[in-house]
Amino acid sequence: MPMVSIVMPSMNEESTIRTCILKAMSFFETRSLEGEIIVVDNSTDRTAEIARSMGAVVIPSVKGYGNAYLKGLARATGDYIAIADADNTYDLNELPMFFDILMNGEADFVIGSRLRGNIKKGAMPWLHQYIGNPFLTWLLNVLFGTSISDAHCGMRAFTREALEKMNLKSHGMELASEMVIEAADKGLRIKEVPISYDLRDSPSKLRSLHDGWRHIRFMMLYRPVSFLLVPGTFVFLVGAALLFTLPRMGNVAETRLHSFILASMLTVIGSQLFATGLYLGAYGYINGLYVKESSFIKKIMDYHSLEEELFAGMVFLLAGIFIGLKVVFSWVSSGYGSLFQIQTAVFAMVFGSIGLQMIFTAIFLSVLMLGMDTDR
Repeated sequence: MPMVSIVMPSMNEESTIRTCILKAMSFFETRSLEGEIIVVDNSTDRTAEIARSMGAVVIPSVKGYGNAYLKGLARATGDYIAIADADNTYDLNELPMFFDILMNGEADFVIGSRLRGNIKKGAMPWLHQYIGNPFLTWLLNVLFGTSISDAHCGMRAFTREALEKMNLKSHGMELASEMVIEAADKGLRIKEVPISYDLRDSPSKLRSLHDGWRHIRFMMLYRPVSFLLVPGTFVFLVGAALLFTLPRMGNVAETRLHSFILASMLTVIGSQLFATGLYLGAYGYINGLYVKESSFIKKIMDYHSLEEELFAGMVFLLAGIFIGLKVVFSWVSSGYGSLFQIQTAVFAMVFGSIGLQMIFTAIFLSVLMLGMDTDR
């Protein structure tokens, strides 16, 4: 007889915890399963007391969606594990759909889809249902090669082997994204089932912009090449091409000033995106956070040399300073009068900015890698 664990985080859910536990127990009974219910609680009301009186295992937790699940999953002993919120927004009577797929060997990881199921009126804010959740799910699908419709659905089930393969670390709401990303990167078979989503009795703990940013930040950390390095390189090359081409078409101050300023902005922004991608890539490489792009980042890190990068940055910075001094000299020579050196001044700004960026990037990468290789 397979053992099933159901993990539910709770925070002041005394009005719904009894209903959720009764539904979980009914699932065990109707399927003749041996099961355990683990409530990871961070409440100030009677949630823990009620759960404990009904036979659930209650684990105290610190604040944080990810923290709660990490503690609960570490305690779970089941061959199959399900997770869901304790606010009864997810109907645990729908658990059989998840476990039929798992126990028949059709998938390793099953996730619910509210967007393809039945969202009760008022259960999900309009912004989440039609903009936030679809956008974040689309972004995750593009970056990680998945094909799900609701990446942030909190009702999921997976096998013990799948849990052991997923390297879950996140402490906050981004654990929802990390779980799908890890499942995809580890080659787990993912299936989706439509579910219902009901109104909640207690106030929502979600913070739309804050939590949305955390998901995006996490995806950037796992895919810095796709998210930042490639776009940054493209923007930099477009800007640099325009920057050096426009002056050959005539006096930019008279005919193409705005295009020239745009070109300088693109060049600097591209270098900033590229450098940020390197920061995230180095952090992920050191902490072993991703698989598909690690080989590319590893090559960059292997060729990383503080001295060479500092030298290159100094060359660009000194070039910018030299060009800037030329503008100052022209201004002094003209008797501090009107100055028409826009093109030269923009070049000074671009070279100086890129030089400083290269110097700071070299220093930051070296600091990140201090514990890896004492020769660098």
